[in-house]
Amino acid sequence: MEIKLNLGAVAPSLADVVVMGTFCSTEKKKSKEVKVPALSGWPKDCKDTFLSLGAAKNFTGDKDSQMSFDWQGQRVLVLGLGNKADYDFEALRRTAATLMMSLKLTTEKIAITMDHFVAKGNLENSCAIFAEGLLMASYEFDKYLSQKKTLKTKTIYFDSKAKKTGAKKVQKAIDDALIVAESINVARDFVNEPPNVLNSETYAKEVLKDVKNIKGVKTKVLGKAELKKHKMGMFLSVNAGSAFEPQLVHLTYTPSKATKNTKHIAFVGKGLTFDTGGYSLKPGASMVNMKFDMAGSATVYGAFRAIAMLGLPVKVSCFLGMTDNAINSLATMPDSIVTAMNGKTVEILNTDAEGRLVLGDVLTYASEQKPDAIIDAATLTGACLVALGTEVCGLMGNDKKLIDSLKKAAAHTDEYIWELPIMKEWRDDMKSNIADLKNIGSNRWAGTPKAAAFLENFVGEDIAWAHLDIAGCGEGQAHLPYCPNKGASGIMVRTLVELVKATK
Repeated sequence: MEIKLNLGAVAPSLADVVVMGTFCSTEKKKSKEVKVPALSGWPKDCKDTFLSLGAAKNFTGDKDSQMSFDWQGQRVLVLGLGNKADYDFEALRRTAATLMMSLKLTTEKIAITMDHFVAKGNLENSCAIFAEGLLMASYEFDKYLSQKKTLKTKTIYFDSKAKKTGAKKVQKAIDDALIVAESINVARDFVNEPPNVLNSETYAKEVLKDVKNIKGVKTKVLGKAELKKHKMGMFLSVNAGSAFEPQLVHLTYTPSKATKNTKHIAFVGKGLTFDTGGYSLKPGASMVNMKFDMAGSATVYGAFRAIAMLGLPVKVSCFLGMTDNAINSLATMPDSIVTAMNGKTVEILNTDAEGRLVLGDVLTYASEQKPDAIIDAATLTGACLVALGTEVCGLMGNDKKLIDSLKKAAAHTDEYIWELPIMKEWRDDMKSNIADLKNIGSNRWAGTPKAAAFLENFVGEDIAWAHLDIAGCGEGQAHLPYCPNKGASGIMVRTLVELVKATK
């Protein structure tokens, strides 16, 4: 799909469908206020054609309403944008996605009259967000369907009367937005792969294949022998029942003009390619969709990929802890005690609380690289869904500045995030009577922040750290037209990219 910018446009580009927008307005008719479409900025003859139609009498411009008609030999699709006071960048993103969902399988060329869709008076940002919504909504995971859902849309024109002198700046904004959206779709592909295809070894190979041609990126992979050398007892305990080698994928992006003062941010992702629960076996219904348990790693990889391709002036390292949690005669048993990379002993009371064990050792490894901040992402706790629902990312950490920066980045990208506290009582509850720590609390309450309290033990001293629990928002965001109703969402990739963009 190609987006062609056409500034200084005096007429819509030739296309199969020309898309125009209108807000909903009110006017008095016979002493009553009635809703009418505003039709602001429409060509006069197009407006006259529209108003001459009988169907136009019932079209008000309400949000998400649509109407089509023929004008000058082209098909015009009108999108209702609702009340102008409620129209913002997120409304624009959703409008773009709704448009793509309705046309992507049927229409090859689309011309968008962008001046009708500008939010907050900013054409540059509006074009970027419209492009982002289009590409995110174009996503289909049809790899295993015998009949593919072929994307028919090939070309989309962004037509605007704005001066051509601004074309370079607007085009860069569009290109950058498409890089982020493409990286979200790459992350979605990884998460949606079935576990008989994507295991730790194939996952690591596919990441290396995807990242190999990105400028400024170096790669390294630690297998079982290397994890043993680093004494990652927690990570290895989760992998003990697996038929596949554990993989710690270590990626580093260094900007071309890096100096000793260049900020260094580390991403850490939970990459459980499938989670049976181990000997603490999940019920059958709960085991379905456990291929999604590596969504944290895909999320941070998607963000890392976009950051490197954008060439942002911040050093970013990405650490992906990959294994499955399976059962055989060697699998870790409940009541086992293992030693973490940082030397702390951990009593494993529940083998289904395995993600924190992998993350703990990877956090220690990441801390040894001396980053300024570490952010980890994981589908860590079902308790997060109970607390925050399926739409909100849980946020915890040890540094107010980093927490506030993540909140600001999420607000900027219109993604939902909510901070939960890590209290002393919950830290105390993660202590064991016979080891330094245990991997679950003494009861099921506050399961999400207690898991964070456990992870906190493996973050290096004086390193700012934040933990994102994406157990709810990592999949199935049906309320968002730019996310699939089922399958991976790619939520929080944009927040992490925005955080790095804003890093000084």
